[in-house]
Order: sequence, then C-alpha cells, then structure tokens
Amino acid sequence: MSRLAICPGSFDPVTYGHLDIIQRGANVFDEVIVTVFHNTSKAPLFSVAERISLLEEATKDIDHVTVDSSSDLLMNYATKKGAHAILRGLRAVSDFEYEMQITSMNRKLNEEIETFFIMTNNQYSFLSSSIVKEVAKYHANVSDLVPEVVERALIKKFQRNAVDG
Repeated sequence: MSRLAICPGSFDPVTYGHLDIIQRGANVFDEVIVTVFHNTSKAPLFSVAERISLLEEATKDIDHVTVDSSSDLLMNYATKKGAHAILRGLRAVSDFEYEMQITSMNRKLNEEIETFFIMTNNQYSFLSSSIVKEVAKYHANVSDLVPEVVERALIKKFQRNAVDG
C-alpha cells in the first residue's frame, strides 16, 4: 500500500522554503501531490496555470512528486485522491495556532487522514511568498529565495505591471 500525501498551498509563487518541505516530504512518503488550491481570501499574482507550471519546473527533479490543482475543500480532494496524509510546513511558532485550527477542522471532516508538519530549515524560517513578491516588486534580487524559473517569472510579471501601471 502506497503512502500518499497532499502538500496543499497557494504557492504564489513557490519558494525554496516550499521546496524544502516538498523534498523532505518526498523522502518520507511514497508519493506527494503538490496541490495548488484557489484561496478566495488572497489576490494571487500568478494564475493557477502559471503556478502549476512553475511548480512542475521547480519539482521536476524530485522523485515521486506530481503537481495538481483544486478548488475543492482540501479534505474532499484528499479523499478523492486516496491520500493518507496532509503535509504542511511550519516556519515559526506564529504559524502553529493557525495550522492547529485548520488541522482540527480537517480532522473533524475526515479523521482517517493525518496531518504531518515539517519544520522548515532555519534559513527559510522568514520566507513567505508574500515577502518574495514584495521584494521582487521593487526589483530586488530574489535569486536565493526562489528557483531561477520563478525569479524570471517574477521579473517578467513586475516589468509588465510597471508598463501597465
């Protein structure tokens, strides 16, 4: 029996912090589906299709990882996929309270699917997609925060926005 984990997020954009969690999860689980979820409370910079493309490129060398998207409730999606686990990253204590709430609700919805938390490496503990976007917006160097494909996409996106704005 294969151990399948879902690694959910908005990934707008994917960062080295995300990739750290994905890689380490792939070392534990037989298969990891990195799933871009549409979060209605966020206004994304990249479309779902762009985020999927960036994730596919960024994870292409990580064995047993696939990329998908969903606008379904996480636990419904995980059940449909036959997942055994949800894989989440924690950066700091401040993440814990929010994640505990979500995990408690997920457990209420489906107690068969466990949530596993991986603490991010210290070098990424400050890193978030929001911070990356803010820094990239002002044309600062983000090469040590995101894969090259993401850096190029951010440069292109913010050059276009500068012209449009």
